[in-house]
Parts: sequence; C-alpha cells; structure tokens
Amino acid sequence: MTTATATTPARADPTPGGLLLRVANLHKTYRLGRVDVPVLHGVDLTLGRGEWVAILGASGSGKSTLLHLIGGLDRPDRARNGRARAQIEFRGRDMVNCSQAELNGFRCADVGFVFQFYHLLPELSVTDNVLLGTMIKHGRWGFMGQRADLRARAHKLLDAFGLGHRLRHRPAELSGGERQRVAIARALMNDPSLLLADEPTGNLDRKTGAAILEVLAGIRAERGQTMLMVTHDPEIAARADRVVHLVDGRVVRPSDG
Repeated sequence: MTTATATTPARADPTPGGLLLRVANLHKTYRLGRVDVPVLHGVDLTLGRGEWVAILGASGSGKSTLLHLIGGLDRPDRARNGRARAQIEFRGRDMVNCSQAELNGFRCADVGFVFQFYHLLPELSVTDNVLLGTMIKHGRWGFMGQRADLRARAHKLLDAFGLGHRLRHRPAELSGGERQRVAIARALMNDPSLLLADEPTGNLDRKTGAAILEVLAGIRAERGQTMLMVTHDPEIAARADRVVHLVDGRVVRPSDG
C-alpha cells in the first residue's frame, strides 16, 4: 500500500479567519417509546481549516451523535424552554435551518464519512462502491457523461491505497482493513473539505488499525482536509492536533472529567 508521507503537518490556524466549522449550544434528545433520552447537552466546538481534531470519550458519551449532527445525517433539537438556538455553521453558512435539499447537497459536496462498520454495498464491486457518492452527486445523466473520468479517478484512489488488484472484487472477498480502505476512498471521491471519521479503527486489530491511521494522516498531509475523528482510545486521540473530551454529552476540560 502506498500512502502519502504521514508526517504531522503544522497546526492549522484556529482563529476565526481560519475557521471552517462552528457548533454552538448543540442539544440532541431521542424518543424511545414514551421516554426522552437526552444525548447531547449544549455542545460547543470549532474546527479550523486543515485541522485534525479528535473527539475522545467513552461509549455512550454522544460522540457519534455529534458527528451525525455536524454531517447533516440528523438535526439538533429545536430551542425550547428558554434555551438558546442550536447553531452549526459551515464556512459561515447556517446548516441548522437550511432545507433538506441543501443539506443533501452539503453532504455530497463538502463532507466525507468514514464509519467503523464500512457500510459497503455487498452486491457492488469495490470500484462501484467508491463511485456511489459521485453517482448521487452528479445524477444519472451527469454521471454517465463523466463516467470514464470518474472511474479513472476511483481507480487512482484505490491504487494509492494498495487496492489496484481488487477493483472488481465484492466486499465479502476483502479483509477488514481492505474494506475500510475502500470506505476511505469512497469518502474522498468527491474531494470533500471535511472528513468525519467515526471510530474508523474500532472494528480492526491493532496492526491493521495503525495502518488505517497512517492512511488518514497521509491523506490529510497531502490534501489538506479538515478531519474530525471520534474515538475512545487516548493513543489514537494523541495523534490529532487537538483533543476535545466529551463526557455524558458535554464538552469538558480534562480536569473536569
């Protein structure tokens, strides 16, 4: 597998001039039957352009929920009982009150997701799994008009991840580490500015997980993407530029936890 050099880039400027994302007063409650289950309690967070931030916390602390809200897979609670309105701003754009169509476009153009459990479609080849987001972004006829170029880009990404010999294989024919590399290639296919990684090594053995982290670090060094990664592993979090601690749905200082 060939990857970019995984040297640690210079820390991104976290000042407002270098700001990519701002989250404020984020609350999320789920309804299970007749019971309200609060998950997030007023989370505030900023991400600078090109910055790698790790969200560190135990299982159930709200890490995945936070990632889903930032990536537009879910929406935060509405303001109520005197609570201030939740804010998610991407490049100064309000993502809380935008339409569903605008949110879909945001996910297609600006966000790449890497999940713990890959979420590859078993009936599709490796190449077609990587192309899936591009098909959605461009639509049927738009994709067909660029099919040769887009397929060549997918093959180039897969080859960079050491998967050039796996282009026609199905996910069931791959190892866990190979599936995760396919998922990373898929997340990068639309060249997003924000990469959201939800426990990307949590389902892998330590050696394979370390290799995946090298891939992600190399991508960031080479392409300058902003990366937000959730983890429960302090060793993984320590590789990031900055660590945010999430405890019971709240951001805390280490001394507060």
